[in-house]
Amino acid sequence: MALLLALGIGVLTGCGVWLLLRARTFDLILGLALLGYGVNLFIFAMGRLKPAAAPFAGKGTALTLANAADPLPQALVLTAIVIGFAMTALLLAMALRVRAETGSDHVDGEEPHV
Repeated sequence: MALLLALGIGVLTGCGVWLLLRARTFDLILGLALLGYGVNLFIFAMGRLKPAAAPFAGKGTALTLANAADPLPQALVLTAIVIGFAMTALLLAMALRVRAETGSDHVDGEEPHV
């Protein structure tokens, strides 16, 4: 399972970087989103994946901190998801405005002449 998660993180990050290097605004926004998803999975995986671990250890339970999940990576990822969604919405609004004004989806505002 750890290998599958590592491959998923690598594929998301690789595709995100490849899309960031394209010269279209929509590809750039999609690349940023994929890169953000890859980083979120990486942060989540750094909290050590524990199968059948309790989400938290309360006072009156027999759980100890050793067999409970680490809440810090979960909180960081949740915050990053919200910030990433807001950033993507803002970038899409800006890209649509630039497309309407310049008539091009190219990052320079001009279509390349081949």
